[in-house]
Amino acid sequence: MKALAKDTTGPGLVLTDRPDPVGGPFDVTIAVLRTGICGTDLHIESWDDWAAGVIRPPLIPGHEFSGRVVEVGDAVTSVRVGDLVSGEGHIVCGVCRNCRAGRRHLCVHTLSVGVNRDGAFAQYVALPEQNIWVHPADIDLDLAAIFDPLGNAVHTALSYEMAGEDVLITGAGPIGLMAARVAKHVGSRNVVITDVNAERLALARSMGVDVAVDVSSDSVADAQQTLGMREGFDVGLEISGRPSALVEMLENMNHGGKVALLGLPTERFDIDWASVVGRMITIKGIYGRQMFETWYLMAAMLHSGLDVQPVITDRLPAADWAEGFDIARRGAGGKVVLDWSTL
Repeated sequence: MKALAKDTTGPGLVLTDRPDPVGGPFDVTIAVLRTGICGTDLHIESWDDWAAGVIRPPLIPGHEFSGRVVEVGDAVTSVRVGDLVSGEGHIVCGVCRNCRAGRRHLCVHTLSVGVNRDGAFAQYVALPEQNIWVHPADIDLDLAAIFDPLGNAVHTALSYEMAGEDVLITGAGPIGLMAARVAKHVGSRNVVITDVNAERLALARSMGVDVAVDVSSDSVADAQQTLGMREGFDVGLEISGRPSALVEMLENMNHGGKVALLGLPTERFDIDWASVVGRMITIKGIYGRQMFETWYLMAAMLHSGLDVQPVITDRLPAADWAEGFDIARRGAGGKVVLDWSTL
């Protein structure tokens, strides 16, 4: 099969030939149709400090995908050949305390598809049956391919009650944009999003946020004034990973406000803990998706009218992966999807 692989340490990927994956009795083999490009994939391709410390080549990256099942193991019972599927990218041990208690997203032995084992930047990928999500037959293939990042957005956004609340989102990348759509879908009053990229802020406005703030020239406090808010935001979703974004968010939270952190900072930084305590602000870290509650919530909201299609701004053949990576790295648009059916 053709695969986009990291064969050696150092920058770069190569589109090369690899053996087809061989699934075991509990595995499902999938012909990949679409893949999304994630920030994790950009780290692996550029071979930054994180990648150098985590990735062990040879490896096929990629964990956002949709595809058609072509083979199932003898012990597989709930997935059939021909099903249109995506996959939960976190493979858990099943026997640690959290797994046994039904909190699989907190497994202490989690392995990540496309990071710790071969992923979906290939014509075929094999995953355990327990990681497979079967889609309705008529779902758009591009949309099905981004259920993983949509799950990040849903997990983050629905960490707290949102109906009737004022919501601040820092970071207007694809996950931030989808989180904004989720917030509006479940009945938030005002949704404000921040970034420094004019194109992404324009996309956010087109997707229905109430105010999109360019924090290189304006402030979150200005947005509050524009909206006539007097007491601060009720819910904050920090998705940028930038220290300055969290600091400004905390400064603009209401007493008793609740903050969910999905963005990963690359450095340590100080925050005003006395203010957090004095205003009784709740801060919660978010990683991945709740397995599989988040997936059911995604499917239900899409069925009831949630539209995140506008976040997919670029679609390219898999052979043009380098161009796709360049577009994603520039950070000016939404989600980039590669079409593997063209190989």
